[in-house]
Amino acid sequence: MQPAASAAPLVGSAELAPPPSLARLLPSRIAAMCLVELQKLRHDRTELVTRAIQPALWLIIFGETFTRLRAIPTGSIPYLDYLAPGIMAQSALFIAIFYGIQIIWERDAGVLSKLLVTPTPRVALVTGKAFAAGIRALAQAFIVLVLAAILGVALTTNPLRLLGVVAIVILGSGFFCCLSVIIAGIVLSRERLMGIGQAITMPLFFASNALYPIALMPTWLAAISVVNPLSYQVDALRGLLIGTPDHLPLDFTVLTGALLVGVTVAGSLLGRLGTTGR
Repeated sequence: MQPAASAAPLVGSAELAPPPSLARLLPSRIAAMCLVELQKLRHDRTELVTRAIQPALWLIIFGETFTRLRAIPTGSIPYLDYLAPGIMAQSALFIAIFYGIQIIWERDAGVLSKLLVTPTPRVALVTGKAFAAGIRALAQAFIVLVLAAILGVALTTNPLRLLGVVAIVILGSGFFCCLSVIIAGIVLSRERLMGIGQAITMPLFFASNALYPIALMPTWLAAISVVNPLSYQVDALRGLLIGTPDHLPLDFTVLTGALLVGVTVAGSLLGRLGTTGR
């Protein structure tokens, strides 16, 4: 009779055990999401090739042409060198801004509802998706780096700066992935998300310092650029890759803050996606 009596507290303690904390779940969730993205890239390498076409056109045609024209003043920096970090940020943006489509697909397939009933906090789920988008964007950023090097862009070889580039790409991509999830949680439709994503990507790109300095913009566009997270991502990448990262602390702070806000809002809307049918 004593073994049964001693087993009872064990059962009770297991039933009353608290759920795993966010600090314990977050690293494993991020690692799992990133591993899934790496497997997708390994099995679908054609996507990397097709996504490299647009940045190649920007660098080869737009960059080379405007370098010869000298139409945009960039000081002592050749325009192609000035443009390359902006195209890297643009490529990461175009990947991350449509990441919410994956969330809607998981909802339609019944995967999201299963994830939401697990002990994993919604913030951890969104954070895992955000870092997974960063991993996918890093593959695209590497392609842009190779193209820029082939075209003669004077890129840094400092390993610490390159690590900074990795961090900035992940932070920026993570925020725009969260923005995509937020839009998905509002519109609840793949088609609407595609339409809105296409409608905001180019304004985000043109209302940043990716193509031209903020000093050349009209006042209203410069004001938009100041609150555009893409501007801070481009500024950080440009400073790390081809110049002096004077504003890196500010850029890093803004991108980190934007990512935290994005994760919080996207996590609050994730439940709406999981309980709403298409």
